[in-house]
Amino acid sequence: MRIGLYPGTFDPITLGHLDIIGRAAALVDRLVIGVAINRDKGPLFDLEERVAMIEAECQAHCRNLGTEVVVHPFENLLIDCARDVGATLIIRGLRAVADFEYEYQMVGMNRVLDSSIETVFLMAEAKHQAIASRLVKEIARLGGDVSKFVTPAVEAALIAKFS
Repeated sequence: MRIGLYPGTFDPITLGHLDIIGRAAALVDRLVIGVAINRDKGPLFDLEERVAMIEAECQAHCRNLGTEVVVHPFENLLIDCARDVGATLIIRGLRAVADFEYEYQMVGMNRVLDSSIETVFLMAEAKHQAIASRLVKEIARLGGDVSKFVTPAVEAALIAKFS
């Protein structure tokens, strides 16, 4: 069984994330969505909220992918999380060239830690490439329309957080 790990903070999950999830599912038999706890980032949504959002969105949007999709919170090293879930593939989404420099360094470090786990980069569809959770939160905080960046359920959760 080919297992892939798509890690992130998903604070909140966006249409860009869902695009990558859908495309990554075609590469593996089981796709694990690794939800990073990452207390340093100070997430808007707590871990339980993010996990619940991702599970709901995957249930709504990933049913017909032909791949098992599971959500797995983690707080350890990414490479250790990959080992924990049996992943041989780490999937990373890229939006812009600026993302690549950081990701390139991380791949190099992960290869030293465990060369048996490969990293694959997927570019989001052009219409989703500019979406960043950080910017979505800022738009929502300032009362802007985020409906082009997230699903209606996530939009409602953002509005509730900022009301």
